[in-house]
Amino acid sequence: MKQKIIAGIASFTLLSTTPFNVLAESPQTTIQSTQLDEKEKSLFNSEHYDFVKYSEIQGKLDKIAQESNRVTVEKSDVKSAAGHDMYVVTVSDAKAKGKYGHYKGLRKKMIKSPEKAQDFIDKHPDLKVPVMINASIHGTEFVGTDAALQLIERFATEDDEQTKGILDDHILIFNVVANPDGRIDATRFNGNGIDLNRDFITQSQPETEHMVDLITEWNPMVFLDLHGYVKGYGGPTKPGLIEPCTPPHNPNYEYDLYSKWALNQAEAMESNIVSNKGNYDNTHTESSKVDYQNMEGTYIPQRDDAAGWDDYPPIFTPMYAMYHGAYGYTLEAPTNDWDGVQWTYDAVMGALGYASENKVDMVKDQIEVFKRGVQFDHPFHKEGHFPSAYILPNDEQDQTATVKAVQHLQDNDIVVEEAQKDFTFDGVTYPKGTYIVPMDQAKAGLANTMLWDGEDITEDTPSMYDISAWNLPELWGFGAVEVSSDTELNVKSKQLKALNESGEIVGDGPYAIPNTSARSIAIANHLLNSGHTLHRGEDGILYAGADARAELIDLVKDSAVTISSQSVPVGAKEITSQHVTLLKDGGMNKAQSHSGTKLALERLGFTVEEKTPGQVAEEGLGSTDVFIYNGRSNLISYQNSAANSEFGLKDAAQYEAFKTNVKGFVADGGQYLAIGAGASQATTKLGLSDVKVETGGSNSNGIVQLSHTDSTYTAGYQTEDLGFVYQPTWYTNTGSADILSSYQNSSDFFLAGHWKGSERAQGKPVIVKDENVLLIGLEPTFRDHTDYLFRLVSNAIFAQ
Repeated sequence: MKQKIIAGIASFTLLSTTPFNVLAESPQTTIQSTQLDEKEKSLFNSEHYDFVKYSEIQGKLDKIAQESNRVTVEKSDVKSAAGHDMYVVTVSDAKAKGKYGHYKGLRKKMIKSPEKAQDFIDKHPDLKVPVMINASIHGTEFVGTDAALQLIERFATEDDEQTKGILDDHILIFNVVANPDGRIDATRFNGNGIDLNRDFITQSQPETEHMVDLITEWNPMVFLDLHGYVKGYGGPTKPGLIEPCTPPHNPNYEYDLYSKWALNQAEAMESNIVSNKGNYDNTHTESSKVDYQNMEGTYIPQRDDAAGWDDYPPIFTPMYAMYHGAYGYTLEAPTNDWDGVQWTYDAVMGALGYASENKVDMVKDQIEVFKRGVQFDHPFHKEGHFPSAYILPNDEQDQTATVKAVQHLQDNDIVVEEAQKDFTFDGVTYPKGTYIVPMDQAKAGLANTMLWDGEDITEDTPSMYDISAWNLPELWGFGAVEVSSDTELNVKSKQLKALNESGEIVGDGPYAIPNTSARSIAIANHLLNSGHTLHRGEDGILYAGADARAELIDLVKDSAVTISSQSVPVGAKEITSQHVTLLKDGGMNKAQSHSGTKLALERLGFTVEEKTPGQVAEEGLGSTDVFIYNGRSNLISYQNSAANSEFGLKDAAQYEAFKTNVKGFVADGGQYLAIGAGASQATTKLGLSDVKVETGGSNSNGIVQLSHTDSTYTAGYQTEDLGFVYQPTWYTNTGSADILSSYQNSSDFFLAGHWKGSERAQGKPVIVKDENVLLIGLEPTFRDHTDYLFRLVSNAIFAQ
C-alpha cells in the first residue's frame, strides 16, 4: 500500500493514503501557528514541498495519543535553544505500554551484569528491545520528521501482520523533531547557530543533552538518524545513503560486533526501498535527476566506497550511540519532497524488519560490548590500547574544567570513582577525593574516546568528513593521567555520587582572580559589569578590591574557583567593561561560522553585539571597543550564490562602505581580532595588514603544539602549549608585526587529527599582532568545545 503522511485521525483503518497537509488543523495547532514565523523553504534545498510545520506537530501527536492505546506522547522538560518544545513519542503494543520502567531496568541490567543479561535473553527470547528514531536533527532536512510522523501513525493504528510483528519485538522511541528551531527557521542549525549533529562529544546544546538523556535512559539496540539529501554518491540508480561507513573507524568501538550486523541491516533497508519503488511519484525527477521508479539500490559507503564517509569522530548522533552498544545508522534521503519521505519511511521499515528477524542475536552482541568492557577484555584491539584507569587530578586553585569533565562523564553513563585516601602513582601523590575513571566498565569505549590523547591519522585516509581530534583533557583544560593496562592502581575508591562545585574566597582582599578558565574570567567580567574597578597584570591575573568580597563569595558558590588575597602588582593596568562586536554569519553555506565564538564570549562573561556585514557597512561600529571576525571570507563578498547572498554584502558600494568603516575603526584605535582562515584572508583583502595568509586544506584539523612568546596575549599559558586548528592557518611576510605564537619548530608538532602537508607550517607564526590588528590562525572557540583556548580571546580583548 502506498504511504503518505497523514495530518489527522478520523478513523484508524485505511487512512494511510490521506496526506497530512490536506486535513484540518486542531484549534491548538492554529493558535501555535499564529505565534510562530515559520519559513516555507530553504534556498539551500534543490526541491521544495509542503512539509509539516512545527506548529502542527503537537496537535497531530495529541490526537493520535487520544485515539490509540499504543502511543505515549511526552513533552521533554528540556526546551530547544530558542525555547521550543521537543516531543518524545513511544509506541509499543498495549501490553507493554505500562511496563516501560521494567524494560528500562532490563536495559540497565545489561550494563551492570552483562553475562546474566545474556542468559536472561536466552530464556526470554520474546523480550522487547528498544529502537530509537531521531528525526531531522538538521532543520532543513524536513523529510525525517515527516517520515517519523508517518511511522508513528502506522504503528499507532494499523493491525497488519508486519506492524503487529514489529510491535511484538520492539518498543519504538521517536525524537520527533530533534531541531525545532531549525525546522521553524528553515536552518540546518539550532537557535544558537550550532550544528547539533556535530555536538555529541561536546554536548553544549540542550537538544543534544536531551538526545543523550534518551540514549542513556533506553540503551537502544538500533539507532536510526533521519537526514537528507544525498543524490549522486552511488550514481543514478543508487540514490540516497545508508551507513555503515568507510574507514577509518574509531579504534574505541568494538567494531567487529557492529560490523557483524551493520552491512546486512543496511542492505535490508535498501531492499525494502527498492521493493517499493512503484510507490514513488518521481515528483521532481526532471530537476533532481533522481528516478525513484528505476532504483536498483542505494549508496552504502562501507560496501560501495573506500574512503570519504567515515565514522571516526563521535560528534555525530549514530556514531555517539554506537558507544552505547547501538547499531547506529545515518539515513540520507535523496530529495526534499514526499518521495524523500517515502524513501525514509521504507528504509526505517527495512531496518525494523531486519531487527525483528535477528533480535535475539543482535541484542546479545550488544550486551557483548558491555561484557568486554566490564571484563576488560577487548580481543580485537591492540594490546595496551585501553588503559586500566584514568586519574583526573584536581587543580588546587581552579577545578572548573575537572568538575565539568566529571559531570560530563557521569551524564554519559560512565562510572567515576573517588579515592578514599591519599595514594601514590608513578611517583606522584594524589590526595583523598581524587577522581578515578576505572576502565573495567561497560562503556569503556566511550570513556576512552573522551579521555585518550587521540592519534594522527593523516596517512590512514585521503581525507576526513569532519574533525579528527577532540581530546577533552587537552581542549577542556584538565589532567587525565593514564594508568597502563598492565598496571594495577592500588587505591581504595568508591563510585562518586555527588560533586562539590563550591569555590572559596580566602583573605580580606584585594583579590587575585586567576586567569585559569572561562569561568574565572566570567567572574571578573561580572564584577566589571557590576561597576567594580579591576586591574590586570601582564600575567593575565585580574585584581578586584576588598569591596568585591560579598559579590565574590556569591559568584564562587557554583564555580570551583578559589580566589585568594594578593597585592596588586606595580604596572597592573586598570581595565573596563568592553563593548565587543562580533561579525554575524547568518548562515553562509548552511552554517553559522561565528556561533562558537559567540557562545565562548558569553561563557567568558562578555556582552556581545552581533552585526551583519550589511549593518557594519550601513551603521559602522559605533562604541565598539573590540571587533571580532570569525567567519568565512565571503561574508564580505557581494558575489555569492543565491542561497548565500542574503548573508553577505549587496553590492560594490556596500563593500566599500564596510571597508571604510572597519579601517576607520582600526585607525581610531579600535581593536580588531581575526580568528581562523576565512577571517584572516578577509583581513588582508580589506587592507588591514600586509601579513600573508597561508592555509592547509579545508578539511584539515587537529591538535597542535605551540610555542608562545611571553606576552599579555598568551598569559595563562605555558611557553610550550597546545592549540586546535580547523583549516590550519599560518602567516608569512610578517615584517614589523609582533609574532606572539608559532607552531612548535618540531617535526611532530602535529599531535592528533588529519592534516596533509602539515610540515609546511612547522615553526611558522600562528598568532601575530600588526598595529591594532590581531590575527589568530587557530580556532580557539571552535563549536563551543575548546574551553582551554577561550582565554586567548579574553586575553586579546583585555590587552589594550
